[in-house]
Amino acid sequence: MKRTQIILIAVVALLFGALQAVYIVDERQTALRLWFGEVQAEITDPGLYFKIPVFHEIVKYDARILPLETSKLEVTPADSRRLEVDAFARWRISDAKQFRRAVGASSIAGAQPRLERILNAELREVLGKVNSNAVLSADRVLLMNQIRDQARAQAASLGVEIIDVRIKRADLPKQNLEATFERMRAERQRLAADEIARGNEAAQRLRATADRTVVETVSEARKQAQIIRGEADARRNGILANALGRDPEFYAFMRSLEAYENSLVGGTSSMVISPDSEFFDYLKSDTGR
Repeated sequence: MKRTQIILIAVVALLFGALQAVYIVDERQTALRLWFGEVQAEITDPGLYFKIPVFHEIVKYDARILPLETSKLEVTPADSRRLEVDAFARWRISDAKQFRRAVGASSIAGAQPRLERILNAELREVLGKVNSNAVLSADRVLLMNQIRDQARAQAASLGVEIIDVRIKRADLPKQNLEATFERMRAERQRLAADEIARGNEAAQRLRATADRTVVETVSEARKQAQIIRGEADARRNGILANALGRDPEFYAFMRSLEAYENSLVGGTSSMVISPDSEFFDYLKSDTGR
């Protein structure tokens, strides 16, 4: 019984030692084999590897592209309009040995604050050289590429490669928003007042033009009416004169009838005139009565 127990214990010890002597590197990982803390080898190919227990230490890093979310950062562009910038980056470990020497045992968790400081410094430097309009326009793509390149150069000392940098949001601070909105509102109101003033001015010009056109049209119509009336009177007088020349007696008779019609109106007309007046010549009989 004791011999069986000893053999069992020996087998378990051998299995435990064998397990302690092997390690697996995943295809998504990069591993470092340390000898008393010193980097002895870098393993990038996935597979099963052996080590000397106790003496060898295996440190594994994620070889994939990793995210870096920065906290909201306040920057001041060249036109002194403060902006709150929210950015993020994508990075990966490009040199595991250099990364180990730079961050030590803190690994990825220790590298992220240092990367965030690098990114924030480059954000302030690049955005501080341009106006805020450039940050809020399509030129932001060029600025993000510039930030990425400069941050990449700084992060190389950590054994890290910055893949990409993007600005998610760039807004005015809340305390400046109301003042900015008020300025925008005042500007729009000023533009509206200018448009109303120009509209009123144009309306006044149109009214003046219309009034002048009315006066000119009426005056022209009156002139034409006077001309036509004058021509008609002239034609009438000509006709009357021609008729008078042909039969003066008939003309005198017609004029007398018109005078009778205009003066002897109604049943209460009274005339104080001598019966021998020429007015009654055509009312007299042939005997003179």
